[in-house]
Amino acid sequence: MGVSVVVPIYNELENIPLLYEQIHNVVAKLDRPYEIIFVDDGSNDGTLGRVQEIAASDQHVKVVEFRRNYGQTAAMHAGIQYASLDVVITMDGDLQNDPTDIPMMLAKIDEGYDLVHGWRKNRQDTFINRKLPSKIANWLISKVTKFPIHDLGCTLKAVRREIAQELELYGEMHRFIPILAHQRGARCVEVVTQHHPRRFGTTKYGIGRTTRVVLDLLTITYMLNFFSSPMKLFGRLGLGCLVLSMASALGVVGMKLAGGVDMTGNPLLLLCVLSTIMGGQFFSLGMIGEVNARIYYSDQRKQPYAVRSLTNFEHDYDPAVPLDRRAA
Repeated sequence: MGVSVVVPIYNELENIPLLYEQIHNVVAKLDRPYEIIFVDDGSNDGTLGRVQEIAASDQHVKVVEFRRNYGQTAAMHAGIQYASLDVVITMDGDLQNDPTDIPMMLAKIDEGYDLVHGWRKNRQDTFINRKLPSKIANWLISKVTKFPIHDLGCTLKAVRREIAQELELYGEMHRFIPILAHQRGARCVEVVTQHHPRRFGTTKYGIGRTTRVVLDLLTITYMLNFFSSPMKLFGRLGLGCLVLSMASALGVVGMKLAGGVDMTGNPLLLLCVLSTIMGGQFFSLGMIGEVNARIYYSDQRKQPYAVRSLTNFEHDYDPAVPLDRRAA
């Protein structure tokens, strides 16, 4: 099986030559077809020029240039969509992932797994700013999604291309790739991988991303359980509001009959009215969600990024066109 190595990069000028050398030294010895896809996410420090120089001397290297900075998820999604070989390897461009782990991960794919995700068991990062938020986020995500995992933040992954290209990645969803793939029936396994301290440049992430992870967790929970049928969520909420409304109405009537309590001044009457309105709103949201879900599934595929240029790709290459319909 051929291997496509996808590397999102943003302002990694000093890391690029060493990163390319490390990746090339590993994949060139695999005795498999390979390609290395660098996705430049709007770098402004000369990174793009450096990778294009490498691509000019090595036809295995391909470059996707973004018009501006769209974020790591969009860059990873683009690299996956432009990958043309059987297994996609994703990794960071900061030299912290170790390419020598790639053969071990491919061996797991050969065993029959669809996705192999890394676990930075001995992570070489600062504790307060990087490791602690990551541990909390991984524990929370594992509990909420019921997906056993130690390190969702590890970019080093190996996944069969047909599965990777089915995934809808946007926002900060790249860290949820194993969960999204598992939802689609992929056989996943976690393996311990090496991790190195950053040598050049500065990290693009900090403790501030914790809020985004929590919000993305809410999104992924909704997508896993209710995306294809929103009425299951909003309908339940609407029914709960109607039950509360009926209970409040009975309480108002009972208090009026038993104790002569004025109905117009009873807070339960306001609760009854408010619950009825909220129930109607939840049912309306459910119906709108059902219509939108059907539109989504019937609509053409759209990409959350814009590509300025491609290097070493066929001129008619379009990731939105199925492989069996592309020109030879």
